[in-house]
Parts: sequence; C-alpha cells; structure tokens
Amino acid sequence: MQALGLCHAAHAQLLIVDVQERLAGAMDATAREGVVRAAGRLAQAAGQLEIPVLVSEQYPKGLGPTVAPLAAQLPASARVLDKTSFSCCGDSGLLDALKSARRPQVVVCGMETHVCVLQTALDLLGAGFTPFVAEDAVCSRDPAHKANALHRLRQAGAVVTNHESVIFEWLRDARHSQFKALSGLIK
Repeated sequence: MQALGLCHAAHAQLLIVDVQERLAGAMDATAREGVVRAAGRLAQAAGQLEIPVLVSEQYPKGLGPTVAPLAAQLPASARVLDKTSFSCCGDSGLLDALKSARRPQVVVCGMETHVCVLQTALDLLGAGFTPFVAEDAVCSRDPAHKANALHRLRQAGAVVTNHESVIFEWLRDARHSQFKALSGLIK
C-alpha cells in the first residue's frame, strides 16, 4: 500500500522555474545559493532516477539563461522551455510537456516563490496535478513574500516539502540501487 502524500519516483517529474541570471542576481545571496544547491541536487537525483526534468526560462532575452552552476547539474534529458506567462501552465508548450510525461506529481522549485512558483503550483492543482513545492529550493526577493506564498500553497492543497524529503521519498529504501550515490549528494 502506498502512503498518501509521499512523492513517488515512478509518478513524479521535476519542474525548475526561472532560476535565471538576472532574476537570481536580485535575490539575497544566501537564499540564491540555497536554491541553486537544492535545485541542483533535485536535478541530479532526477537524472539518475530517470525522472523527467523541465526547466522554464521567463523571457530569457531579458532575464538571461538558467544560471550556469544549475545548468551544469541538469541531466542531458532535461528540456528547457521559454515562457512569457508567469505560470508555467500559461504556456501551452510547458503544460503540454508536463501532461505528456503522464506523471501526476510535479516537484516544483525556483524563483520567485510568490509569483511564478505560486501561480504555477496553483495552476497545476487546477489541472489535476499534485505539486510538491520544495521550500528550501524556492526564494523571493522578500522573505515575507515567500512565507506568504508557501502559506497560500498549503491552504490550496499543494504539498510543501524540502528537497531532501523528496529525494528520499523517490528512493524509498536504503536498498535502492541509487541510494549510496544520491545520499552522497546531500552530505
């Protein structure tokens, strides 16, 4: 029997929202580094577990590409898609990519929590997905805005979690063939 509320590798996909050069530069340095580290760990774990990875870039001509330290950790199979809508679901290409994976759980991380992450997760709920928002892998320029967004997401029914919980839920057991490699990411 599967536990309710747990993220399952076979049912999950990872969505990294707008961790881009100019947007990242506006964030507190400590928060930015935490998001890049946690999102990078999620991306590496997803790659090793063959979990689909989508990366959105909000108007990359203006905000630049995904920051290099995170881009270097993306699996080769990751898809990077441009958008102008704040919600990733407002862009048909991203929403179609999420639907085509046929995986109802979407682990969401990125910037900014109270704008693109919030709108995306709420729209995912409306589209029948279960969003898992990794609170240590999201940030906003103002920490109060992040806290407010996470509160709203909890109230709406999104699962607010953290990147380590997600990785260990994906693994489920210390006997998993990838346990040693993925637990090494967290040390």
